Parts: sequence; C-alpha cells; structure tokens
Amino acid sequence: MTIRSAMVLAAGLGTRMRPITERIPKPLVEVEGRPLIAYGLDALRSAGIENIVVNVHYLAEKLEHWLSESGYEVTIADERAELLDSGGGIVNALPQLGSDPFVVINADTFWLEDPRAAEQNLNRLIDFWNPETMDIALMTARPGQATGFDGAGDFTTDASGRLARYRGEDDPLIYAGALIIDPAIFGTGRPTKFSLNACFNEAIDRGRFYGMPMEGLWLTVGTPEAIGEAEGAMRAYRSKMAS
Repeated sequence: MTIRSAMVLAAGLGTRMRPITERIPKPLVEVEGRPLIAYGLDALRSAGIENIVVNVHYLAEKLEHWLSESGYEVTIADERAELLDSGGGIVNALPQLGSDPFVVINADTFWLEDPRAAEQNLNRLIDFWNPETMDIALMTARPGQATGFDGAGDFTTDASGRLARYRGEDDPLIYAGALIIDPAIFGTGRPTKFSLNACFNEAIDRGRFYGMPMEGLWLTVGTPEAIGEAEGAMRAYRSKMAS
C-alpha cells in the first residue's frame, strides 16, 4: 500500500528543554547543528511522502518561518488558539491529511538508519502496514538501541508483532516516535483535546495494534543536558557502523 500523507506533531511546549525553549520551540532545538524536526522531515521525504502536515502552537511564528525557509514543502495545522494534545491535533488536521492511512511522527525524536539495512525504517513500516489486520502500526525500539529514554518501557510484543502495554513482564519495547494509523479509528464524538494513547488502548483491545522493530539508533532529547549525550551517541554509532 502507498502512504502519501504524514502528520508531524510539533505543537508541544517543550517545558523540560527550558531555558532553550524560552526563545525557540522545541522542534528547532539543534542536535549536531540541525533542528530536531529536520531529521524527521528528511525521513518522510526519503520515504516518498508527498503531503506533510505540521501542527504549530508554541512560538508558532518561529516554527512557521523556519519551515518556510527550509526547503521542505509542508502544510500548517494551526493550534494557536488551543493546544489540542496528540490525538486532538491529528483530528484537527484530518481535512488536510485525508481519509486514507497516514504516517505520524514526533518532531522532537529521531533516529539514525542502519547503513547495512536493505530499506530505511519508514519504508519498512509502510511495507509492514496491513489495513486488513491493523488500526495502528508503531515503529518500536529496544532499550539497548535507544539514547535519552528514561522510562521502563512502553509495550511488549507477541510472535506476530501484536503489541500490549508493558506491565513489568517480558521484554520491554519503546515507542520510537513513528506510526501509521487508519483515521477511521477516530470515529466521531471525540473530545476536542485528547491523547493518542486513547486510540492505542482501543486498538490493543481490538487486537489491531502492531509493532515493527526499527533498525539503527533511536534518540530522544528531553533536556538541554541531553543534547550532548545525543551527539556523543551519534558519533559513537557512526564510528561503530564504519568499522
């Protein structure tokens, strides 16, 4: 199946990244001299995504200005009036995204590809997607291939790739900030503001929530101190892959 649209969740406040985010929105925080959001936009472009929607709220004008000068072709979903959370933000953008399944990525997490892999991760996720059996398909990372993650884990998987919430048993997996979702899951009657986690739980209950293991290094940069950690991990990973 061809996926033509994507949503970039970029409207958050980035409070843990203060004082840097007192002057710029978190998606523009730089790692190795590049804004966080650029890594995700590159991945979408490499996967052939034609219609990219970016939501904005906090310091929206600065993010819009950067996007207009960046060379990426995107459409803005405006949340200046009210921050709608991850699920509400996507529903707000549905008129721009269309009725077919689409990719969703976080603007403040990213990954480095494994140069030995046959395909890049988003292409693999698109190939993995099966609308007959799935409402949502996540890209997942193991704790050992992640930098900056300080949680216990998000999900566990069975042999078929079906996911369940991690409850302290089995091997934990991390949601690696990219997914494909069938917009039919949103239905009608949702509140204006809600978390995408509600849709995760519904898909789990229906047995239609799957995970695809990523290849490479996944990074999340939550605090100013984490920038240096991420840059060090990136250098070490590239050196390892080159050896």
